[in-house]
Amino acid sequence: MKFLVTCKRVTDPEMKIKVLNDGTGVDLDDANYAINPFDEIAIEAAVQKVEEDGEGEVVLVAIGDDEYDEQIRHGLAMGANRAIRVVVEDGENLDSDSIAKILAAIYKEEEPDLFILGKQSIDGDSSQIPQLIAEYLDLPQATFVSKIEYQNDAIKVIREVDGGLETLELPTPALISVDLRLNEPRYPSIPNMMKAKKKELKEVELDELDISLPEKQKVVFKKLIAPPQRKGGIKVSSVEELYDKLKNEANVL
Repeated sequence: MKFLVTCKRVTDPEMKIKVLNDGTGVDLDDANYAINPFDEIAIEAAVQKVEEDGEGEVVLVAIGDDEYDEQIRHGLAMGANRAIRVVVEDGENLDSDSIAKILAAIYKEEEPDLFILGKQSIDGDSSQIPQLIAEYLDLPQATFVSKIEYQNDAIKVIREVDGGLETLELPTPALISVDLRLNEPRYPSIPNMMKAKKKELKEVELDELDISLPEKQKVVFKKLIAPPQRKGGIKVSSVEELYDKLKNEANVL
């Protein structure tokens, strides 16, 4: 099988984010970066299948400038075969719709059996791109996938929904977005990190793709506001006092 997998660069999940005073963004001075955790799970899923079959190909796709290359190389060290980076310079903000159109164009060029994405990125948290791509490409899709079973020309997946779990069967080619419980991503060995430096990382300019992006994005971030500081807890002396506070102060009863 041939897999196409997203590899987005995000701020390190362990990093404490600070909103700029003017609300125009976050303070990225001395920031650390990593692969979006959900994309890392997607890469692991594809690599596991290729290793199990003893054949196949995993192609990574990212959108950004050359600062993305460190995270892309990490994905290659996990076992991906090659990578594509669509060149978008830092500061050129694209909304979910434009990103979906770019990724859909890469899909048409690569023609994979399965396009795997993280269910969302931890920076924007929109969880829109997989669904948009599936619509543009008219692909069968399953979101929030926590288990994959491969069959002849089809996959059976279990996806997490509000009411529990849902099982779907999709013909391939297809698109899925994956959730946290699908697997535990590996940490690449040093030899694999060295090998990753020699793997193909192709740069593609936007004007090389057969797409037309709008001059004005559909979604624009107007202002960022830090969440309020959580207040400390209190102790109550009786069930009656707890009930009174829940009803009259928290207004949850």
